[in-house]
Amino acid sequence: MLEELILISGKCMDRIAIVSIIVEQSSTDTIQKINDILHEFHDIILGRMGLPDKVHSVNIISVAVCATESKINALTGKLGRVEGISAKTLYSKNTY
Repeated sequence: MLEELILISGKCMDRIAIVSIIVEQSSTDTIQKINDILHEFHDIILGRMGLPDKVHSVNIISVAVCATESKINALTGKLGRVEGISAKTLYSKNTY
């Protein structure tokens, strides 16, 4: 509803953010769930980078996004519900 009001008013309140994902349980199912979620939000993703940390047996994924806070929060929330991963978001101060 809020996004509809923003679009009607003609003002876009997009923010740039980085979604950081740490994958501690790297099963095929977990990776597939992450990729499915990222595909669902492909329209807001500017880029992504994955780093395997073999020493600690974790994978680190950074995803740069541009969207409304509610859409970014929806992405982070869905990722956070996947077992075996942690997801946090860092927002820019400005809106675009």
